[in-house]
Amino acid sequence: MTDTRDGVSTVTVTVNGAEVHAEPGELLIDACERTGTYIPRFCYHPRMNPVGMCRMCLVEVDTGRGAALQPSCMLPVSDGMIVETETDLTKKAQDGVLEFLLVNHPLDCPVCDKGGECPLQDQTVAYGPGESRFIEEKRHYEKPLAISDTVYLDRERCILCDRCTRFADEVAGDPLIHFMDRGNNTQVNTFPGEPFSSYFSGNTVQICPVGALTATPYRFKARPWDLEETISTAWTDSVGSRIAVQSSRNQVLRVLGIDADPVNWGWLSDKERFAFEALNSEARFHAPMHRTAGGDLVPAGWAAALTLVTDALAGIDPERVGVLGGARMTNEAQYVWAKLMKGVIGTDNVDAQLDDGLAPELVLGLPRATIDDACRPGGTIILCGPDPKEELGALYLRLRHAVIEDGATLIELTPHRGGLSGLAAHSLHPRPGEVGDLAAALVAAVSGDAVAAAGVDAPAIAAAAAAISGPVTVVLGRASLAESPSAVLDAAHALCGLADVAFLSALRRGNVHGALDAGLSPGLLPGRTTLEAGAARFAEAWPAVPSTVGKHAAAILTAAAAGEIDVLVMLGADPVNDCPDRSLAERGLDGAGLVIAVDILPNDSTMRFADVVLAAAAPTETSGTFTNLEGRISVCEQKVTPAGTSRPDWMIAAEIARRLGTDLGLDSPGAIRAEFAAVSPVHAGLDEQTLAAGRIDGVLIRGNGDIVVPPPSADTGPANDAYSLRLVASRRMYDDGVALRHSPVGVGLARSIEVRLNPADFDKLGVEAGSVVKIESGQGHLLAPVAADAGVPAGTAAIPFSVPGWSANVLVDGSALVTDVRVERP
Repeated sequence: MTDTRDGVSTVTVTVNGAEVHAEPGELLIDACERTGTYIPRFCYHPRMNPVGMCRMCLVEVDTGRGAALQPSCMLPVSDGMIVETETDLTKKAQDGVLEFLLVNHPLDCPVCDKGGECPLQDQTVAYGPGESRFIEEKRHYEKPLAISDTVYLDRERCILCDRCTRFADEVAGDPLIHFMDRGNNTQVNTFPGEPFSSYFSGNTVQICPVGALTATPYRFKARPWDLEETISTAWTDSVGSRIAVQSSRNQVLRVLGIDADPVNWGWLSDKERFAFEALNSEARFHAPMHRTAGGDLVPAGWAAALTLVTDALAGIDPERVGVLGGARMTNEAQYVWAKLMKGVIGTDNVDAQLDDGLAPELVLGLPRATIDDACRPGGTIILCGPDPKEELGALYLRLRHAVIEDGATLIELTPHRGGLSGLAAHSLHPRPGEVGDLAAALVAAVSGDAVAAAGVDAPAIAAAAAAISGPVTVVLGRASLAESPSAVLDAAHALCGLADVAFLSALRRGNVHGALDAGLSPGLLPGRTTLEAGAARFAEAWPAVPSTVGKHAAAILTAAAAGEIDVLVMLGADPVNDCPDRSLAERGLDGAGLVIAVDILPNDSTMRFADVVLAAAAPTETSGTFTNLEGRISVCEQKVTPAGTSRPDWMIAAEIARRLGTDLGLDSPGAIRAEFAAVSPVHAGLDEQTLAAGRIDGVLIRGNGDIVVPPPSADTGPANDAYSLRLVASRRMYDDGVALRHSPVGVGLARSIEVRLNPADFDKLGVEAGSVVKIESGQGHLLAPVAADAGVPAGTAAIPFSVPGWSANVLVDGSALVTDVRVERP
């Protein structure tokens, strides 16, 4: 009979003689598992649409017409349904399914990477025949096939469960792996010349129920019983995907996605999944280093290296100290470094964003949305930021599901076509630097006042405005690093005029939101508070508090270039490659006094400019917490010991403070969290018990503290002349980043540079598709082949920000609202 529990209507189903309550429309296989009855399966996955391929989940079901075998993964529950999962008929059916699956399946479990964690092995033992009746030769295929740089396919093992093909098509939107041939010859494969080049291919390896798909980094490395596992958080972007880190012999060998319902649903981008390879690189900094008089970086002991650092910092004018970076560290390390620099040294010249983010007051002060808020059924998503597929992979998968499966409406305010454009109800592409004007026009059109703006005509804006309904979530970030963040500030102010609107940050860089919460930004103190508002509170908890608001990253580099910075600290930063203005970064690092790098791996900035390198522990080598783009705090647990004599970042900061005569009183991540919670009202409820309870899903921290959104900018872009194009420089998933350089799998994945132009611009410029052109600005130039792309608006030149051999930041003028370039024959 129908019942109501906790305000929710339920139906009553009898499973093996016991009554259970299920939600209307719930699949039988889910209802049974939730109430303690496991039904075996291969093809079914709770995050994908059911297809009933394998028939392993057959059970006897009586819906009033008599009992019959039915696939429980395809059958919604109904009131009065009687289910038997252990009858002789059910067991015979399961036995028969397994017998047929094993007809051609190779019995190579001892050499199969899936051996020991294989559902086919487990279910054969639990539900299958005790021995085979087949003596015929099994089917053979060429093996293995490298269907991509990261995934191998062994077709002999495939049981045609359809998991990989459904994931690629339904979840990732990259239908690059398919069923081919017919009947007994049916197989999974890719089309000739079209590899499985998806950013999310590693997920198919994880969900494959047999060893048909294996990942290159883990292949033949260990057995499941050799692995030790801990729960942690992915560190490559700001989504904060929940992961399981597995190691053997004190080396991380595999990272798997964990099904955290509010965050990543178990999915990972390949960058998140395989980033651990860089941490195992032989190029790791295993010990401190210092630069000799001859210009070489050579190993040094910790005592000698720290002496160089503390001698330079002792008694220094706080205004002559600058700190860049910090977004790769844990929350605890960020807090200790903030306390060292702002509370001991006294400088507020600290910026974790490297000039490629947004004003911290904007990120922290806007009404904040969660990922679930953005993906709510029937809501509206306004993408005013980067392409999530390229920069925030797990978020892209969630947004894609929301649009396809849950009826969310997506409206794009982006400079060119991106990974979600095919699903967008409306794609509006403004001229670079004018997204604020477009956002204002969109909001005005909601009230019926539609006018053209930013190169987008009035009917298109009116149509997009008419599609806005329900709660609105704005995914906000920098879509192009070749334009000022003030344009995004103006867009945010305009979009605040929509009813029931909240904002989800699309800042890309690792734990950048934790860095802002910890005060690694000018004008801020830990806990989402300003210098002015928090001065009295921190004067009691800290030795001192900066008296004036400091410089942001570009201003720090400008001061360094002018010889006004005596000590410049880089916390896991590579300004030469990460700052939008490469010329400014190089001049700043060259003009600084002592340059100190606290890092894991070598990068261009460190190897060219650092005088002292302090070797830091990697994310898998230290414990702490991570704050993601929605303000959710999750644990990062140490799995292996630090490489060489490298130390956790917080420990390095605490030791520097001690040598300067100040004991910070922080001797463990737990102690740091306790002090952080004591000084931050928005983190006050974050204790060890709360963290432990949220070990999988994390703990959402709400509240804006004292932060107020800054006013709109008064910036107006210069008129574009008839011979110039506006530059759009966007990041890609695979670029020339440090982690990918040191990853055996990732190093070859970055595509070469190309400039994409609207076909209408080719005749005007006198160039042809495929030819090499010269792109020149007032800052510099580069050479690249040109490609036609109708998704790029006319008058715009789109290039990737960083690829091997070239970087767009040689063109970008960081002080300008937009960067204009000339494209011509070399």
